[in-house]
Amino acid sequence: MKIKNLIYVLMIGLIITSCDTKKSTIINPKDYNVYLNSKESTSLQNSKLRLQFWNKKIKEDSLQIMAMANAAQVYASLFRINGDITNLKLAEQLLAKSVDVAAIKKEGYLLALAQNYISQHRFKEAKNVAFGAYVLNPNASSKMVLFDVSMELGEYQKAQEYLTEIADQNDYNFLIRLAKWNDYKGNLDATIRNMEKAKIIAEQSKKVGLMLWSYTNLADYYGHAGRIQDSYKHYLKALELDPSNAYAKKGIAWIAYSYDKNSEEALKIINKVLRTYRSPDYFLLKAEIVEFQNNKKEKKKNIEDYLNAVKDQRYGEMYNVHNALLLAEEYQEYDKALQLAQKEIDNRPTPQSYDLKAYILNLKGAYKEALHIANTYVVDQTFEPTANLHIAQIFKSNKLGQKVSNLKEELLESAYELGPITYQEIQNL
Repeated sequence: MKIKNLIYVLMIGLIITSCDTKKSTIINPKDYNVYLNSKESTSLQNSKLRLQFWNKKIKEDSLQIMAMANAAQVYASLFRINGDITNLKLAEQLLAKSVDVAAIKKEGYLLALAQNYISQHRFKEAKNVAFGAYVLNPNASSKMVLFDVSMELGEYQKAQEYLTEIADQNDYNFLIRLAKWNDYKGNLDATIRNMEKAKIIAEQSKKVGLMLWSYTNLADYYGHAGRIQDSYKHYLKALELDPSNAYAKKGIAWIAYSYDKNSEEALKIINKVLRTYRSPDYFLLKAEIVEFQNNKKEKKKNIEDYLNAVKDQRYGEMYNVHNALLLAEEYQEYDKALQLAQKEIDNRPTPQSYDLKAYILNLKGAYKEALHIANTYVVDQTFEPTANLHIAQIFKSNKLGQKVSNLKEELLESAYELGPITYQEIQNL
């Protein structure tokens, strides 16, 4: 009798423990379906009306610089709304012309052009243009853009100098850059703390653009920290402000896929987004999700959709990393992939760019060369989980078992951020 009672107690204990450890579902389609099913967004309609107004002004006077600058701003907004590269390139053309004809306040047009170049991954050109603005007026705005460019180019010492010069704990633009700096340094708590301060300032200003930036970036950082419910809540807050926000919808799709393991719902969201937003990398996300479903045919189709999209030469250098990884992982065309990796290093010599080259070399079987690049340019120079996974794989290829074990424990904590398929790679280390 006592033994039976003991077994009963143990079974109840196991059931309770199982219930306690069971992961709860985060997403609820009722929260966001209204945003997925909405027709042309108000922001898109307003942008089109504004564009008609400013383009009419330009036609009346081809040197109407204010009209050109405002039209460029609308084109940049349209690019964020629908992901159409045409809008980003049209913005570039108008800004370049504005720089040419501006007699006063040229630095403002130069900074806008620099930010456009950053969006196109033309970082060295962005640096030259931003420095031109700095020479004309070394104010906080020019230092902020130079900080942005320096971070993209891996010039971290210079970035820190610019950040120190613009330090102001009450300034939104400083706080979001301080958050980015802390993220680079691997201090996620400080990153979130500064973004939360920035969010308060944005909400007090009631500026929709600042609020959207705050909500989506905070959602990302909360996800990195494992605060998935907070992440989800902030993506929803972004959609309340802008129902067309593709980035927030993509974030919710990632939660559905990576955390809830609800791949069907994730695909539903991404497919709805692709009706109005045409960014090539969304096809790669779909390819990953259907791979998780073991649907090889759909994976192949989505990769082909991606490759067809990036044939557009206007994308320039924007998808070098994605293309290199596809060539290496899917087609084993390592030499072509390495050419793109080297191009990325030339364009953007960051630890992540060197990691790309080291990873491809490791896939190719050049283990010693991969290890040398990783140790020289990547190890202890980035806290990105993907880079750490590649380092661990390179260590494994070079039979450095203890170093692999040390990284594996840390990587297992990044399961949500890396996704279910990559999580399997971690477990196989």
